[in-house]
Amino acid sequence: MRSRSSLLTFTLILGAALLIGALNLAVPPGAAMHAPDYIVSLAGKYTCYAILALALDLVWGFAGILSLGHAAFFALGGYAIGMYLMRQIGARGVYGSAVLPDFMVFLNWKELPWYWHGFDMFWFAALMALAVPALLASLFGYFAFRSRVTGVYLSIMTQALTYALMLAMFRNDMGFGGNNGLTDFKDILGFPLAAASTRVALLLASALALGLCVLLARFVVASRFGKVLVAVRDAESRTRFLGYRPESYKLTVFVLSAAMAGLGGALYVPQVGIINPSEFSPANSIEAAIWVAVGGRGTLSGAILGAVLVNLGKTVLTGALPDAWLFVLGGLFIAVTLFLPGGIAGTWFIRKPRGARAPAAGVREAAP
Repeated sequence: MRSRSSLLTFTLILGAALLIGALNLAVPPGAAMHAPDYIVSLAGKYTCYAILALALDLVWGFAGILSLGHAAFFALGGYAIGMYLMRQIGARGVYGSAVLPDFMVFLNWKELPWYWHGFDMFWFAALMALAVPALLASLFGYFAFRSRVTGVYLSIMTQALTYALMLAMFRNDMGFGGNNGLTDFKDILGFPLAAASTRVALLLASALALGLCVLLARFVVASRFGKVLVAVRDAESRTRFLGYRPESYKLTVFVLSAAMAGLGGALYVPQVGIINPSEFSPANSIEAAIWVAVGGRGTLSGAILGAVLVNLGKTVLTGALPDAWLFVLGGLFIAVTLFLPGGIAGTWFIRKPRGARAPAAGVREAAP
């Protein structure tokens, strides 16, 4: 049943992306069914946000790790691809340098820093988009989980991590564009980013990545490893007494989640055309936690639903009532906490008909 629901989710995600792409490319502008370019861009952004929400739900919903720093992993993945896109500009930049990005020429840098080498190759940048967040998560998680830091203390540490990275990225001498970040991208893999076909291809790639992440996450939580994660979430001390090492399980899922978040960031940057230190803002991580809470923590599908619905509301309200959006977001989080503690997907599952199969103790069974 779980595998069938996961495949259905995969099909729906990819089908929706294909439909939007077809309505954009095949239907002429001005027709009633035409999907404008901005709809394609919004759908791509929401899909990348959904990957971030899914990554957070994997650690929060099933391992009890409330990370308020997942925006850091998302942003690191974005910077990795942003560096590749900057190298692809070459001599077409404002200053005409074939090697140095414009901001380095402006700051009077004489040579390319060592950590920029290799980013002229897509495969290397794509690998770094996954490896760098995973490496950071492994280092942070090793010391945090080995020291048995849990609960609100761990959340504060993850928030401090992303805040420290944000402050570091604002510095011009870091070599990542400082306050302005990386922008003015031209093409990816030789295809112009401004072309409608490229935007549709990026949307489809994001949808495919989200669908594969759903299947991977469902495989993890449905396995013996996932059952131990739930046991760690619900009773870590008891799980330890049974002979398991909770820190190893938490570290593994934390690293996997970070790599997934980095993948979301890598797909996000080409579609929005910029990456700057504001992506590391702790507020972004807190907002991601709200997506998961609204959709349903520990449900996988709820994380995706929450990311799409909250960001859709943000898009509408920031245009109609820009001064009220933050109050609406805060009120939404309070309302969900008080009246829908299981989120949308979690509440729907609880109200299933009596004939439905009951979930195992401590496990939320909402379909992803």
